[in-house]
Amino acid sequence: MNIKNKIITILMLFAALWVPSVNASSKLTLILDWFPNVDHLPIYVARQQGFFADEGLDIKIISPSETTDAIKLVASGKMDIAVSYEPQTIIAAARGLPVVVIGRLIEHPLTTLMFLKGQGVEVPADLEGKKIGYTVPGLMDVLLQAFVTINGIGRYEAVNVGFAIVQSLTAGKVDAVMGPFKTYETVELTHRGYKVGYFELEKWGIPDYDELVFLTSRKSLENNRAAMAAFRRAVSRAIEKVRQNPTQALQNYFKQVPEADARTETDAFRLTLPYYAGNQKLDHRRWQRFADFALQYGLIGKKVDVKSVLWTPGK
Repeated sequence: MNIKNKIITILMLFAALWVPSVNASSKLTLILDWFPNVDHLPIYVARQQGFFADEGLDIKIISPSETTDAIKLVASGKMDIAVSYEPQTIIAAARGLPVVVIGRLIEHPLTTLMFLKGQGVEVPADLEGKKIGYTVPGLMDVLLQAFVTINGIGRYEAVNVGFAIVQSLTAGKVDAVMGPFKTYETVELTHRGYKVGYFELEKWGIPDYDELVFLTSRKSLENNRAAMAAFRRAVSRAIEKVRQNPTQALQNYFKQVPEADARTETDAFRLTLPYYAGNQKLDHRRWQRFADFALQYGLIGKKVDVKSVLWTPGK
């Protein structure tokens, strides 16, 4: 090798070393909003198909002990990424928590106010004086408050049911629950022989929003911009794969989550498939509309400028 070729080789090696990239040591913790289910399916597809690995990421997926764990742990920096909800994000931002949205998973509301048919509930006014459960404290109880205000329900008793949605409804502990998904608990209850009714929030006065999003803290984003962008790309690629081959995607999910109830998850997946985010663009106007609604109905105590909450790679 002559001197010129040696110099070129050395320069190429230096260039390779200085190219910003995510390497194999980029380990991130991801905490879910709920126990693993098909709402999270693209995350597991990304891991099973090697999309995270292709981006140089090693993602550890963690289930929360409580429904409020995810946002608290990511805001404190104890977790790198959390699956959360747009309304919860707006509430957290109004309270000064340093959270940032880096992507989205479900692009329209799945949350409902759910009840069993044949129990005297047909329209929201029928909930007057009833016991109404809620799932995620600090979110679903606040959404419930907005729902009853908009729909003229003056008197009700709110009960925290946590993860026990189905048990609380079927045992008659509550008359309805704010928080169940129309794509999941409906399936579980139907399989148990119950007829399910629900009020879709966006049809009863609550603005359209991104149901499930990915959050990180400002500090984690500053320290891991390349990794966060890589995570977003891998998830986007996984959702595209899910749409292209739903059958294979479901098989990938069951390999990753073997303890899942195959019958329930399969039926829930069919209902959920149309709601996976079509892209990773965060619509500022849509988010601001919800934030302004949240202020109007007392979900938050001060105005939130969503530009401070939404992140676009490269900015």
